[in-house]
Amino acid sequence: MNYKNRREFLSLCLKGGVSMAALTSMQLKAMTGMAAPAASTGDFKALVCIFLKGGNDSFNMLIPQQGDPLSAYLNSRQNLAVSDAISIDPTTAVAGGVGLHPALAPIAPLFTNQNLAVVSGVGSLLVPITLEQYKQKSAAIPNNLFSHNDQQATWMQGREKESLNYGWGGRILELLNQHDTFGSNISLSGNNLWQTGPNSVPFAMNKSGITRVSAYNSTSQRTQAFRQQLEQMFSEASHPLAKSYSDKLASSVGNTEQLNQALAGANEFTDVFSDTELSSQLQAVAKTLSVQSQFGVGRQVFFVGMGGFDTHDDQNVNHPALLQQLSQAMAEFDGAMTTLGLSNQVTTFTMSDFGRTLSSNGDGTDHGWAGNQLVMGGAVNGGEIYGSVIEQALDSAYDVGGGRMIPQVANEQYFASLASWFGLSDSEILELFPSLSNFNQTHLSMFS
Repeated sequence: MNYKNRREFLSLCLKGGVSMAALTSMQLKAMTGMAAPAASTGDFKALVCIFLKGGNDSFNMLIPQQGDPLSAYLNSRQNLAVSDAISIDPTTAVAGGVGLHPALAPIAPLFTNQNLAVVSGVGSLLVPITLEQYKQKSAAIPNNLFSHNDQQATWMQGREKESLNYGWGGRILELLNQHDTFGSNISLSGNNLWQTGPNSVPFAMNKSGITRVSAYNSTSQRTQAFRQQLEQMFSEASHPLAKSYSDKLASSVGNTEQLNQALAGANEFTDVFSDTELSSQLQAVAKTLSVQSQFGVGRQVFFVGMGGFDTHDDQNVNHPALLQQLSQAMAEFDGAMTTLGLSNQVTTFTMSDFGRTLSSNGDGTDHGWAGNQLVMGGAVNGGEIYGSVIEQALDSAYDVGGGRMIPQVANEQYFASLASWFGLSDSEILELFPSLSNFNQTHLSMFS
């Protein structure tokens, strides 16, 4: 049986599920060399990024309990104010007390057990800035605030947008020389800027974790002939473009086969995870982590995504449902990591475009600035709120208009804390996050 050309082969591969991310990864192993030696698990670490797409109203995740802070909250949030918050007792007391949104009930025990922390008042910043400086434009202000695309890029790059767009997740792997194996950089939510570096792109998995090349996986005579022609095509390519094309296809097929073989013996966690989109993605991450030693890597980064957070409308219905799905999935993942004995080696954290306005638009909120983020894992100094719990008061010294609050913690400080735990040196961290030099504190004390 003859395959007429490479176009037919590509069509067959794509019908079988080989992702375009796999096809374009320059650094993936060739099919004939896909087996990798097992890495020591002693120093293994993984970062799992949960990106909340659309701009999470994260101020409503932390709710004041009494006194002036509660009064300010009720006045600013109006019809969006949340009652019945779950009281928490952070290590550093918060004036007026503080509680979690009731939809976050599944992760409340993790905070109490010090497996979860909150980073509060965090957002895009180039320098510390006051309200007067913002109004007078006398200090550097991040470009394109309140824009979804631009602020998503800023959070994923870890700095202001540049001509060459690389993300800090991909770059930390390169700085640690952990990027040359496809298993170190895996996305469950497609291609993304966070995992892209000069020499790396993520390997895209589907949430089931299994991808099959239907034209390649069979014992039939036709398939065996196809495999032989495939290997011949890979070996005979001589033109530089043809060779590059063939190498990428060989890598994609080989990596997919290696992943499938590894996951065939993975823990399925069928009784742990629910059937929401985020839970399914984190289940696939947990399955992959259960066989991480087979990839021969000391570091892994994972990316999962959850949409729907652009809550201009129906916020009182939609936002609690989103937070419940988020907290349920995080609690399930924490349980899976405990089962695997990887709790201290896997840190999960959230990012989002931006926070949202304190003021209600009548049915929801609009694009804001500062917000809160969650960090989870056994290595985290949990049970604490890091940063600054900004009083949710309109027209305060932090409000640039409409309840858009000035961050008191730069997102680069947040990222630097995670990168430091992951193993980067101070000089490497400053290379990744250059605005840190403008702040007195470069790290939050989230890790021992």
